[in-house]
Amino acid sequence: MAISKVDFIAIVVLGLSILVIQCVVAADMYYSSKIVHRFSDEVRKKLRNVSVVLWPQHRSLEYYGMLMNSDLQRQKMKLGGHEFQLLFPSQGSKTMSLGNDFGWLYYMWVDIGTPNVSFLVALDAGSDLLWVPCECVQCAPLSASYYSSLDKDLNEYNPSGSSTSKFLSCSHQLCELDSNCKNPKQPCPYTVNYVSDDTSTSGVLVEDILHLASGSRMTANSSSRAPITFGCGSKQTGGYLNGVAPDGLMGLGPGEISVPSRLAKAGLVQNSFSLCFKEDDSGRIFFGDQGPASQQTTSFLPSEGQFVTYVVGVESCCLGSSCIEQTNFKAIVDSGTSFSFLPDQIYDRVVKEFDNEVNATKASFEGYPWQYCYKSSSEGLPKIPSFTLKFMKNSTLIVQDPVFVIYGSEGAVGFCLAVESSGIDIGTIGQNFMTGYRMVFDRENLKLGWSRSDCEDLTDSNRLPLAPANGSSPNSLPTEQQNTPNSSGVSPAVAGRTPSNSAAPTSRRMPFKLCLTNLLFHLLLVSSNFRRSLYTLTL
Repeated sequence: MAISKVDFIAIVVLGLSILVIQCVVAADMYYSSKIVHRFSDEVRKKLRNVSVVLWPQHRSLEYYGMLMNSDLQRQKMKLGGHEFQLLFPSQGSKTMSLGNDFGWLYYMWVDIGTPNVSFLVALDAGSDLLWVPCECVQCAPLSASYYSSLDKDLNEYNPSGSSTSKFLSCSHQLCELDSNCKNPKQPCPYTVNYVSDDTSTSGVLVEDILHLASGSRMTANSSSRAPITFGCGSKQTGGYLNGVAPDGLMGLGPGEISVPSRLAKAGLVQNSFSLCFKEDDSGRIFFGDQGPASQQTTSFLPSEGQFVTYVVGVESCCLGSSCIEQTNFKAIVDSGTSFSFLPDQIYDRVVKEFDNEVNATKASFEGYPWQYCYKSSSEGLPKIPSFTLKFMKNSTLIVQDPVFVIYGSEGAVGFCLAVESSGIDIGTIGQNFMTGYRMVFDRENLKLGWSRSDCEDLTDSNRLPLAPANGSSPNSLPTEQQNTPNSSGVSPAVAGRTPSNSAAPTSRRMPFKLCLTNLLFHLLLVSSNFRRSLYTLTL
């Protein structure tokens, strides 16, 4: 019997429709499984040989402690078993201010070389190079007798005394003064001139080991040896001969040669670090710290198209509850500056408003550089208006202590607004504006972060995850969930095919994937037959 073209097409469409319906039905098909909690009585009965300690009392402290530790272990497995750690100097994360004799800067002890030698270096986010006195031609005195706050001598680095030391050659990519070299294999010279009048350091660049400790909220502290490049400073000038950084300085800037840059490039930490300063002249430093999620942030701004230092944009300065008009400016964030500076025009507006709000008699105190100083009354200091820096997106940094208190033999005799005019069109956010905050220099995301902090130890054991009170290993899991190193994580409850005694549907229908495969095959077959049929009908 002959078939028309229209009838043929109708038959093909009908057949394909039936297949599509089968696939839709198959898509509605699913497999189910009963989910059983790992600490349930049912699991306990089936695993009689497992210690009873794995089944803590429901909703007890041990119960939640074991669940949390299990979750943390699984989270580490999801991250490939690796968590970025925090690094800090091997002698501890603490920093200290040693007063006027040491330029009011913050210092920390670092160990360099093999065997390690300790150096008391100043912390400076406004420069890049770490340098220490070395093969001295012109260095500051290193004897403790020169410094009333020291109980031990300072050290001089000796390249030949360290088995891991080697000079950086002039052909190295970090050598910036290679044009001064006569031979590409000779040691690379360096010279760094600082903002302070006639303050500089010069010598040659050296590679050696910086001794660090590592820790995280999940791991115990351990030692680390990080290869770094630093300055063998044979000649210092200016402030470096008069008590400021007599035993060296650590530049924390964004330059490639800085310690944070070298640690991040080596893959030891995330490209970030934090500084925290307390009112008692102590603080902490952590390499790799990107701060808490709740911190406030503002973006770093490029300088002449490059990120050569940490510059931020201040939208306005606020005293008390009101913000002063036309007080927007750019500022360098610099831990190497003890106090803060404002551009000339901004400074004039701020100090006049401060003077209007302070109920005190203006005075001058010999030896103090600030212009706006006041006497304190017999009742003590008057109420000081809050000083706030406002940034984009409504981020604000409230300066905890904008004044410098002057003490006499009978207590506080006065105070000064610890802000000066910079003399240029850019300001400086110094240490006194950072006090009371955990300041995060996130170089990876090009932003500055800050959050109120008492400068606690981020690796303190009392901040580690809750451990089982019975002393069992935090890795303890029911037997079926134990994982060997490098193995993939297994979910607490894994659904499989329905067992034979389950109440799930038992009718055998075409699996959805098989249905799609079948449909695709028929489409190809119909397409081929359809072309042949059309050819036959045409004839």
